[in-house]
Amino acid sequence: MTHAPNRENIQQAHELIAPFIHRTPIMTSSALNAISGAELYFKCENLQKIGAFKARGALNAVLSLPGQDRVNGIATHSSGNHAQAIAWAAAKVGTKAFIVMPDNSPLVKIKAVEGYGAEITFCKNTPEERESTVLQIVERTGATFIHPFNNYEVITGQATVAKELIEDSDPALDVIVAPVGGGGLLSGTALSARYFSPGTKVYAAEPEGAADAVLSFRNGRIEKAPYVNTIADGLLTYLGDKTFPIIHGHVADVLTVSDQEIIDAMRLLWERMKLVVEPSGAVSLAMVLKNKALFEGKRIGIVISGGNVDLGRLPF
Repeated sequence: MTHAPNRENIQQAHELIAPFIHRTPIMTSSALNAISGAELYFKCENLQKIGAFKARGALNAVLSLPGQDRVNGIATHSSGNHAQAIAWAAAKVGTKAFIVMPDNSPLVKIKAVEGYGAEITFCKNTPEERESTVLQIVERTGATFIHPFNNYEVITGQATVAKELIEDSDPALDVIVAPVGGGGLLSGTALSARYFSPGTKVYAAEPEGAADAVLSFRNGRIEKAPYVNTIADGLLTYLGDKTFPIIHGHVADVLTVSDQEIIDAMRLLWERMKLVVEPSGAVSLAMVLKNKALFEGKRIGIVISGGNVDLGRLPF
């Protein structure tokens, strides 16, 4: 695709990937409704294939490739969830996966990528190192590179999360909240809200320790975070030239939360809803709880983006 996805693109992607993915449940909690002062509807992508929404975008991108572009394999870089998704999607179409992962990636994600049969190359945990390493692999193997978020087929696949959330919510939601790292999920969410529920506003939740999207949103251009240090390892990257214009044009606001607020929200989801949620997946709830006055009395869809947490390194 050479353009941001339209309504028909999202519908077609949903039909393409539907046989392979879960239509994840929407769950509620009277306890969390009371705590937040709002009606919360949790889209549980922690229960998705590979444990995260990333399965959708990766599969749509892989299935959309012409056959000759799959022959030498698929390459990508990722801290974990997109890595697993590409490894899983490549296995589905019978090709190799070459994955570049930061050397401090959670062990649970490394083992999962290995389990899908992918070849892993480790690098230092910076966007520059990831990109240079994957380029070397593409040159060596002839594999097709699929970017974790700055790819229109990936964005289109991620848009199906909010499409399902909107379709399975009645009456319509006032707000959908999604986490933001590179912006694939958020931009897809914003487009689905625009096409399938125009009255629904979309807000982004971002860690204070990776606060590039909020700066980019406020300044009208892609910015890097002033510092990077957060427990939400899946949200460490910055926006791309494909995701940023969609977010800037269709998202209501980007609001940040501290690591302690993320941990507190994560613990609530584990204790009150019995859901295994990773830190990146708890950011949306953390943001709503931090901004109760903004969301009070509203019907809010909250995207729980993933559940691939290292059980040996729980923060509580």
